[in-house]
Amino acid sequence: MALKYSILDQSPISEGSTPQEALNQTADLAKKAEEWGYTRFWVSEHHDATTLAGSSPELLIAHLGAVTSRIRLGSGGVMLPHYSAFKVAENFKLLEALYPNRIDVGVGRAPGGMPRASYALNEGGKRDASRFPAQVDDLRMYLTDSIPEEHPYYGMKATPVTESAPPIWMLGSSQSSAELAAEKGLPYMFAQFINGEGGQSFARTYRDRFASIDGSTSYQGVAIFVVCQETIEKAEYVASSMDLALVMGAQGMPSKGTPPPERAMAYPYSKFERLLVEENRRRMIVGTPKDVADRLESLAASYAADEVMLVSVAYDFEAKLKTFQLIAEEMQKRQTV
Repeated sequence: MALKYSILDQSPISEGSTPQEALNQTADLAKKAEEWGYTRFWVSEHHDATTLAGSSPELLIAHLGAVTSRIRLGSGGVMLPHYSAFKVAENFKLLEALYPNRIDVGVGRAPGGMPRASYALNEGGKRDASRFPAQVDDLRMYLTDSIPEEHPYYGMKATPVTESAPPIWMLGSSQSSAELAAEKGLPYMFAQFINGEGGQSFARTYRDRFASIDGSTSYQGVAIFVVCQETIEKAEYVASSMDLALVMGAQGMPSKGTPPPERAMAYPYSKFERLLVEENRRRMIVGTPKDVADRLESLAASYAADEVMLVSVAYDFEAKLKTFQLIAEEMQKRQTV
């Protein structure tokens, strides 16, 4: 089976830009992703994050479905411990009714924001991530209309009732998420763009322990930051914005959005910050089309992955579009050889 390529977009806000512009760019990118042949397009959930516009993936997916016609759309992901599994099921059943067989339900247990946002989402209470495995079971039960007779909610329907049920994806960046995906028989997307260590080992755990549910088979993906431009010099120039943004975020430095490359290139990195940049590059692939494609294929092979999901942040939206266009063109070239 040919390796599949998809996109996760976080709707990043560039310095001097607005959330509205960032969301419009996400919609434009989704349309281009469909045109360029990407398999799926996911959007993220972040709270109290003034540099990222995507706080409600379900709402954004509804808009993206209206401006596309074929590409799969999903959440990367819904932070389930904040919510009722029943309400999440109804949100995605409604999306499935609007866009049949195009919706993915990506779920995770991370907070998706700082502690104060978690408290606000839980009405002042503490987020209980220990409920997550049971919530995943409940979510599947509601999505597939399979509430057992002995259940107190037997006979209840997550509406609208749809002919198809959107698949649940387990998202994660740890051993425990790989184990849970295997135990629940779910497709698994490992976020190397969040954690650059141990992913291949976690992927082996997932494959070795996979428990088939109703004939399901293991399906492994890996998500990685990418910047691809015609020359290595241009790629490094574009990537410098992401380098600085990640360093600033790691140190809690105030940010007005993705910084311009001119400022990023001139930034006086300390020795510690240069080490941070070097470490962050383990979560990132930067280069020309051939080099990026080679490294993506090597990455996928190291995971025995079925799919690679690309994440890109750039100050200039045209440079971001160029990243995804060049990768798509290179991969299509290789598949026709």
